Amino acid sequence: MQRGLIWAGFVLSLAAAGGAMWQYATSWTPSRETYAVQGIDVAEGNGAIDWAMVRARDVDFAYARATRGAEARDARFAANWAGIAEAGIRRGAIHVFSLCSAATAQAGAFVATVPRDPEALPAVIDLSFDEACPARPARDVVLEEIRRLAAVIETHSGKPAILRVTPEFEAQYEVSGAITRPLWASRIFLAPDYFARPWTMWQSSTIRRIEGIDGPVNWNVVAP
Repeated sequence: MQRGLIWAGFVLSLAAAGGAMWQYATSWTPSRETYAVQGIDVAEGNGAIDWAMVRARDVDFAYARATRGAEARDARFAANWAGIAEAGIRRGAIHVFSLCSAATAQAGAFVATVPRDPEALPAVIDLSFDEACPARPARDVVLEEIRRLAAVIETHSGKPAILRVTPEFEAQYEVSGAITRPLWASRIFLAPDYFARPWTMWQSSTIRRIEGIDGPVNWNVVAP
């Protein structure tokens, strides 16, 4: 009986410690003293968002996914795009690049989906691998496709595009040393160091919890 009580107490202690660690992890953000400008990026998976409540949680900017490849439009982009503006938060749009679609078709999807807005933040091209797309073209082909896509998006938005590049995509295609656009890195909790030059933005968490959004959300900071 005594041993059972000891084990029960030990298990409860572990559970309490694990709960406290999880609560800390889901509320953690990089220091505001170092990174004064911080915000989120969302997609349809985040569901309906109370943007007024989000604004009250010290969110300086919000990016909404608009398109993926040449065909997929984010089902909640229009609602998010309008809601972000109504809440008085700076907004920007994201296109998820596909290695399985031509850049011209992807650019057409983005232009048809994202309204022109001179006040909007620079558009983002997300460069990551998708399990649904097994294609791995040669580096020179991929870089040229990214440049072609960026040129059309920049003509539409009037601003240089930002490239959000995962460590895996960068390792294979070395984008940061070849295309001179602002870089958005992704590394959870630890400042990224995998680019050939300094990054402009950092996705520091994918499990942040804030009021106004059900479930975890991506948290990002701007370089000082």
